[in-house]
Amino acid sequence: MRYAECDQQGIVFNAHYLTYADEAATAWFAAAGTVYDGLLARGLDTRVKASLLEWDASARWGDVVEVDAACERIGGSSFVLALAVRVGERACCTVRTTYVLVDGAGRPTPVPDDLRARWTAPAAG
Repeated sequence: MRYAECDQQGIVFNAHYLTYADEAATAWFAAAGTVYDGLLARGLDTRVKASLLEWDASARWGDVVEVDAACERIGGSSFVLALAVRVGERACCTVRTTYVLVDGAGRPTPVPDDLRARWTAPAAG
């Protein structure tokens, strides 16, 4: 952790976990073969509907944080990514972000079968 990410208690300030989760989600999409530019080229985009954070332990200044990502659920036009933030084997925080897939006009649109298959494939996490 960088010093600027910590509060006066020497622990990572809670809002930074959303940044870590967002960066991990971007990497997860790319690993699943759905880079952001590729979605845009298809006339698709994502919108965050909600994020739920649950803490188990604090990350502290000097810790190296890693984030594991997996698609937890896919509905009609929405999907949930579970992003587990950890330091080594110590679980710090789980972020569950609900996204809605939208068309070029920003309207919810069904998740296409090919994306559904990529996002639920075992290697997509």
